[in-house]
Amino acid sequence: MTKMNNARNSFAGVLPMVTKNIIIINGIIWLAQFVLFRRANIDLSQQFGLHFVASEHFRIYQLVTYMFLHDPYSISHVFFNMFAVFMFGRTLEQVWGSKRFLTYYLVTGVGAGLIQMLVVFLRVGTVLPAEMFSMVNSVTVGASGAVFGILLAFGMLFPNSQLFIIPFPFPIKAKWFVTGYGLLELFFGVANRTGDNVAHFAHLGGMLFGIFMILYWRKKDRKYGGFY
Repeated sequence: MTKMNNARNSFAGVLPMVTKNIIIINGIIWLAQFVLFRRANIDLSQQFGLHFVASEHFRIYQLVTYMFLHDPYSISHVFFNMFAVFMFGRTLEQVWGSKRFLTYYLVTGVGAGLIQMLVVFLRVGTVLPAEMFSMVNSVTVGASGAVFGILLAFGMLFPNSQLFIIPFPFPIKAKWFVTGYGLLELFFGVANRTGDNVAHFAHLGGMLFGIFMILYWRKKDRKYGGFY
């Protein structure tokens, strides 16, 4: 119990190592993307973003590298992802420790990419040729899958924590916020609206892999006497 209390008190303390480095690395890479794209017209996402597995540009390492890239056209993509890591990731790292938190972050990010590719694979045969070409040649970037994994973990570990979410003028319990957000992502993912460039199923993939990991760790920790 002391460990959990210390985690909550960490909001006023120094950022844990992994959380801090995730934010710094993503910030530096986004700046490099921005400069290279504006000055030399070099798009790092073509090499390090996640391409569909059937694409000639797909490389296995992209399942990891894609989550450290963001939209070079706008700072809001990387800002809001890293803000979520800052708000929720530090608490999880204090509870789990740096090694487990980093493992969770990377696995949920990779899992999000796998689910996104699976959904594209399942949809390829159901769309018109022009849309199929666009889907197969699309590139996924961003830490959002891992971020949704973090949100899921926070909701499971601290379900009754009160969150103040703009624009709502009242607090929302973490469990309801995470559940509602997940359902919203599912709705938009199934709707598949024209012009929607958000990888909703990648977000859900991060949450899905997060559930599996947390349930596995809980079973393992209870067996060996751990807290979580």
